[in-house]
Amino acid sequence: MVTRALIRTASLAALVVAIGAGMAGLARASDAPATVTGSSYIGVAAADSNSRFVPLGIGKSVVIDLPRDIKDVLVADPKIANAVIRSARRVYLIGVTVGQTNVFFFDTDGRQIAGFDIAVTRDLNGIRAALKQALPSADVRIEGVSDGVMLTGSAASQAESQQAYDMAVRLVGDGTKVVNGIIVSGRDQVMLKVTVAEVQRDVIKQLGVDLSGSASVGAGSLAYSIINPFTAFGSAAADSAVNGTFSSISATLRAMERNGLVRTLAEPSLTAISGESAYFLAGGEFPIPANYTCDPATRSCQVAVQFKKFGVGLNFTPVVLAEGRISLKVMSEVSELSSENALTLAQSIGNGQTQTLTIPSVRTRRAETTVEVPSGGSLAMAGLIQEQTKQAINGMPGLMQVPVLGALFKSRDFINRQSELVVLVTPFIVRAVAQKDLSRPGDGFADASDPASVLLGRLNRIYGVPSRKAAATGTTGTTTANAADVPARTYHGKPGFILD
Repeated sequence: MVTRALIRTASLAALVVAIGAGMAGLARASDAPATVTGSSYIGVAAADSNSRFVPLGIGKSVVIDLPRDIKDVLVADPKIANAVIRSARRVYLIGVTVGQTNVFFFDTDGRQIAGFDIAVTRDLNGIRAALKQALPSADVRIEGVSDGVMLTGSAASQAESQQAYDMAVRLVGDGTKVVNGIIVSGRDQVMLKVTVAEVQRDVIKQLGVDLSGSASVGAGSLAYSIINPFTAFGSAAADSAVNGTFSSISATLRAMERNGLVRTLAEPSLTAISGESAYFLAGGEFPIPANYTCDPATRSCQVAVQFKKFGVGLNFTPVVLAEGRISLKVMSEVSELSSENALTLAQSIGNGQTQTLTIPSVRTRRAETTVEVPSGGSLAMAGLIQEQTKQAINGMPGLMQVPVLGALFKSRDFINRQSELVVLVTPFIVRAVAQKDLSRPGDGFADASDPASVLLGRLNRIYGVPSRKAAATGTTGTTTANAADVPARTYHGKPGFILD
């Protein structure tokens, strides 16, 4: 009985050993996928599919402990990273230069122990500490991407995002290698109101005498003509003249005085998100010929046209800083078409015929600067007071110097121009409002009826006549009842828009 029990125990142990050997063979086959051809196979011993990602900085290292003894190590590019084996199961990975490589470790049986995909980037620990110290409330993260960096996370304002970006640019040295992926959680909106006010005053005074005639001297005759130009203005201000003939002398008196006043007021307003640019133009465009060609045979001309903008323009980029301060990069422009210094082009089209084209000039007042203003505060961005005086006297030498009578032989041209220009900027931090709280210029407009338009000359209906709130008061003892407490009158009909 004892012998039989021992035989059964030995048979069971042999069965367990056989099953274990079979399982080990299956495990080895699963570790190395193979293409079986007869009794041999080809398998991949190591691959990146099971590798772990390890970021390293230049000159930095990481210590790795492996589960089995190391027999062999493979470094794809030792110029980027290096592996130093200090013991049978401990390895030091050291970053050498910027780039990517991988490292594999094998045991005594040639099986892969571990694989690591290594990305060597700039050392970012210093910039991480600087960002944490400079922006303690912001959640800004920085990661290396090849030879550049990427900023991620969130910031409370655009100023914090810009500060983090500037610090990263200072580290890298090239702004094109910094990707700013910071999300601004509370982006403010800024409305900018610009006021451009200008007043111009022109005074022109012209006085001149033109003489023409002839005189006989013996058998000969002498003809003369004295025409005095107005050189300061360039020409006569108007065809205002008094002609007279005395014997053989013809005289023309030209006298003109002109006073001009121009008032310009523009108040453009525009809203933009903090850190973004906005552009506004209220005006138009006029054509300018870029290429002017004519065919004499067909007497036709072809003109390539470009367009030039004019009007009231506003371009600004706001950045909301801490404590309600706003940094503004502003460009404001007011331009208008003018006949002064206009250009006239003449082109021959053959057979003695010409075709003319007049291009107007553009009178422009422009201011561009960067300022820092609190929300609701105003600042004079530009101010100009200019006065120009021109005076010219033309006449015949000698005779124009004669007292009193010398006025017949000369002309006087006087010009005085005065202008004052002011550009004011006022930024506001604004929020969105409900549509019902907004109004349009045409809200409530009502056309006048036909009888009111024909008989009374009205263009629209008049509404909203103020009531007499203080028409009467009554006194009873020490108590005074004011008529302002009485409800206003009730008006019937459709409300409209008031035109003064």
